[in-house]
Amino acid sequence: MSKSDRRRIIIGDVHGHYEGLMTILEAIAPNADDEVYFLGDLIDRGPKSAKVIKLVRENSYYCLRGNHEQMLLDAFPDNQIYEQMLRAWIYSGGDATIDSYGALGISEMLEDIEWMRSLPTYLDLGDIWLVHAGVDPDLPLEKQGSEQFCWIRDRFHRSKTPYFPDKLIIIGHTITSTFPGIYPGKLIQGEGWLGIDTGAYSPGSGWLTGLDITHKIVYQFQVFKHRFRTISLEDATIKIHPDQLKSRVALPR
Repeated sequence: MSKSDRRRIIIGDVHGHYEGLMTILEAIAPNADDEVYFLGDLIDRGPKSAKVIKLVRENSYYCLRGNHEQMLLDAFPDNQIYEQMLRAWIYSGGDATIDSYGALGISEMLEDIEWMRSLPTYLDLGDIWLVHAGVDPDLPLEKQGSEQFCWIRDRFHRSKTPYFPDKLIIIGHTITSTFPGIYPGKLIQGEGWLGIDTGAYSPGSGWLTGLDITHKIVYQFQVFKHRFRTISLEDATIKIHPDQLKSRVALPR
């Protein structure tokens, strides 16, 4: 297979929705030459985080660290419990992740935590730059870390100038339908970035998104209504101007 035939597949925030993820992956049917990337937030809120992690690990898919993985790591520094951060993580959906391990027990969860420690906070693919949340538009990359790459929202979204002149930043983290005028399931394009977290866990959306960026095809599954669809990237995306972002829907962690 030539390099031009190799697909790059990018998956938005899964949040434990294993069946929806499997539906999308079965439709995409990635082969050994395709590259599959996850933008982070594999875990929390949805019912099967442990199975999602197992799938990603067993297939050696590329995966970034999201803010939910970061919260879990902060709750277990050096495999010790930090109670304040543990409570914050559980409040943000970590209880569903704990439940998902069930009979697998704490040992497998600790093994997965160690795997999470190895996850990068961004990946540079040349013309595409993958990160969970975004970047601080006012700081050089070497001055940034997990606080920006896993957590940033408005400062990045409202930037009027692309951070990279020659790279498209693709992000998850912020549910697209929380932007003004964007309805559930739509992707959102800002200045030099594309957002593909369509809110799989959110009752107001329920869409999980996979993107074949090579062929510009969007694959989506509605986890509550069990609906699957494919759509062109052009038809799936709405462009938004930074001046439209003065008011925002309140966002969860």
